[in-house]
Amino acid sequence: MLCDSLFAQNDTISDTSSRVNLVYNGSFEEFRSCPRRLDAVGILTLVEGWYQPTRGSADYFNICGSRECGVPQNKVGNQLPYDGDGYCGIYCSKNDYREYLQTRLRRKLHKGDSIRLSFFVSLSEESTGAVATLGGLFTETAIYDTVRSLFLYKEKVQITDEISQIIAMPFEPQIVNDVEIPLVDTKGWQQVSGTFVAQGGEQYVTIGNFNLAEHSGYLNPDSLTQLLPGAYYYIDNVTIQCLNCKPPVADDMNVDSTYLTEEQPAFSVGSTFVLKDIFFEFDRSTLLQQSYFELRKLLTLLATYPKMRIEISGHTDGKGSDSYNLRLSESRAKAVTDYLISKGVSERRLQYKGYGKSRPIDTNDTEEGRANNRRVEFKVLAF
Repeated sequence: MLCDSLFAQNDTISDTSSRVNLVYNGSFEEFRSCPRRLDAVGILTLVEGWYQPTRGSADYFNICGSRECGVPQNKVGNQLPYDGDGYCGIYCSKNDYREYLQTRLRRKLHKGDSIRLSFFVSLSEESTGAVATLGGLFTETAIYDTVRSLFLYKEKVQITDEISQIIAMPFEPQIVNDVEIPLVDTKGWQQVSGTFVAQGGEQYVTIGNFNLAEHSGYLNPDSLTQLLPGAYYYIDNVTIQCLNCKPPVADDMNVDSTYLTEEQPAFSVGSTFVLKDIFFEFDRSTLLQQSYFELRKLLTLLATYPKMRIEISGHTDGKGSDSYNLRLSESRAKAVTDYLISKGVSERRLQYKGYGKSRPIDTNDTEEGRANNRRVEFKVLAF
């Protein structure tokens, strides 16, 4: 793990300022709707491209928000953005409660890439204390947990041929702020930054505190109001740059440059394609932000071919009744269609339909097969 110290708000990084940011929406300026209230389950679903990987309730604040979620004044403090009109917020308790932010990079990292992560934090003056060890964890796949506590890596260990055990250990982020440099500024912003060499394949970054409370450099500054029972941080201006990469060629850094495969597929009327990374809340039709990148690709496709009309179809696995699966699949297809319309696609170009479990593409006898059957597709109706 490598780490840098902090910088004043007006500092610049001259050697990286012209490089491509591998994070989309790093200053949280693109959002679905203005935040209206803080919620125990989090409101990060409002922010395009970002989501919370645990049940820790990450927050979003914007100048257009309500009194709870406004800028600069809000329910947990008072702070102007480092950049733009909005920022996110995460909380670290004195015990194991944690909140995190996660996003998918514009492209996978290559082995040997020298990667620099930078983001800015400001401690809410309503906090009881402050920590030091905020950082960034880079992984090949998105990581999730259903807990609201410290993010742990769980691994099955075989003790003997008959006995196995699940062990849980803290993740080790590649970038972490120095434990000797507490993040205590409530007036301005402090920079957390560092570099590491990619192993290859990393495509997700998770931001937060991955340390146990006793290893987080916890302080109790007298300047704080002592209202929140822990350390609350505003987060802004997340930047990830490759220091030794050649300049991007043909939109290599743009997630919207291709659709589904590295080579543009041949489209014809009747062609059907699976949208590979569409995610919903369990047993519901609420789109999760993890779906954002696949939906952006579809938006780019529709913009590239303005005469294309498509049908969005929802499909389920074999569990549950026919009627329930039909309703769920149709509501999920409608959710995707509504998202496309909200981004400017004409309703006349879109149809949606739910097929329930009537069109499996794999076996329903295994979890992997059922996962393949739970899908959203689009079919070309006109081209």
